Amino acid sequence: MSEPQETGGTEGSTRQLPVMEPGTEQEAPGRGSPPPGPDAADGRAGRFWSARRVPAGIVALLLLLVAGAFLYDIVAVRTGRSALGWRRDLARQLAERPLDDTWVLAGAGVAAALGLWLLLLALTPGLRKVLPMRRVLPDVRAGLHRDAAATVLRDRAMEVAGVQSARVRLRRRKARVRALSHFRELDDVRTDLDGVLDEAVRGLGLARPPAVSVRVARPGKKG
Repeated sequence: MSEPQETGGTEGSTRQLPVMEPGTEQEAPGRGSPPPGPDAADGRAGRFWSARRVPAGIVALLLLLVAGAFLYDIVAVRTGRSALGWRRDLARQLAERPLDDTWVLAGAGVAAALGLWLLLLALTPGLRKVLPMRRVLPDVRAGLHRDAAATVLRDRAMEVAGVQSARVRLRRRKARVRALSHFRELDDVRTDLDGVLDEAVRGLGLARPPAVSVRVARPGKKG
C-alpha cells in the first residue's frame, strides 16, 4: 500500500524556479521520475537556438516575389506574348557588361554579403540574452534571461552594508558590478561583495557561471 502524499506543506527553504522553454513540462522529482541522463550529471547545457522567424520570413517573401515575377513572364511568353521589358533589359545587361564593371562588382558584393549573413544566422544559436541553466532532468531545458539575472545580482549587492547603489552589466562569460559606498572602508565592502556575489552567481544555477568583477568607489560630490 502506498503512503499518502502530503499536500499544502511548505519547505523550510525557498528554491529558485528556472525559466522553461514554451511547450516543455517539468516533472517533480520522486517516484516514477526518469533517471538523470549523462548531460544532467555534470549540468552541461548548450545555448538556446533562435527560430529566426523575421529573417526567414523576409527571405521567403523576396524569393516568392522574384519567382512569381519570372514565372509570370515565362507563362506570358509561352502564351504568345512578348517578354517583359525588364527581363529583356536584364538579359542584355548581363550579356554586355564585363565582369570588372562597377555595377557587376557591387551586385556580387551585395549578394556575397547577404549569403554570409544568412550563413551566420543558420550556424549561430542566437538568443544571446537567455543564459542556459544546469540540466537536472534529461528532457528538460531551462534558461534565465540575462536582465533577470543582473537584477538578482544587483539586489544582492544592495544588501551589503555600506553599498549606496549598484549597477550590474551581465554578459555570458562575465558580470561587471560597479558599486558606490558611502561609508565603511572600500576594501571591506569589496570583500563582502565578492563573497555575496559569488554565492549569488552559484544560486542562479547557470550551466556556465560568469566570472564576477567588482569595483567599489565613493559617490561623487554634488555641485
